[in-house]
Amino acid sequence: MTSPPKGTTERVGDPGPMALDEFNAASEAVADALLRPCLDVDRWIAAVMAGRPYRDREGVLAAAGEASEPLTPDEVGAALAHHPRIGEMPRSTSAEAALSRSEQAGLDTGGDVQARLAEGNRAYEQRFGRVFLIRAAGRSSSEILVALHERLGNEPETELAVVGQQLREIALLRLEGRVAQ
Repeated sequence: MTSPPKGTTERVGDPGPMALDEFNAASEAVADALLRPCLDVDRWIAAVMAGRPYRDREGVLAAAGEASEPLTPDEVGAALAHHPRIGEMPRSTSAEAALSRSEQAGLDTGGDVQARLAEGNRAYEQRFGRVFLIRAAGRSSSEILVALHERLGNEPETELAVVGQQLREIALLRLEGRVAQ
């Protein structure tokens, strides 16, 4: 087996949640595999890994939050490539897809909610050219629909900032669940 080219990280399967001391001692490949489903942005992953070792989980989360501000438009686009439409469960078996399924599991998609989400997703994609993204965890379907319709009125620059904030919130929630104290 050959080593990856210098400056790149060998890809490994999802290591699943791990204790902080395991994360601190993990190889770059394993740490990358733990972080990438949280936010698939190379710069962010490198910054979080560079801060190791962390004294506590709060330190990891603080570093992750700082590293995600701001996300560039290209980073937002790259990160969004892996997010399913709200209300549509991902079919992939990746760690990121599993996290998305879990985050959207509480959404009520019965009755006309599914149709209204699909209609809103289409309108959003037509207006902004990207998938509508919102932190679904802890939100009801009605809250998401209200936010979707409100955000359709945003200017493109404003909406890009909102999407960046949603990506940060999702990343930190996911990281909380993947690194234990």
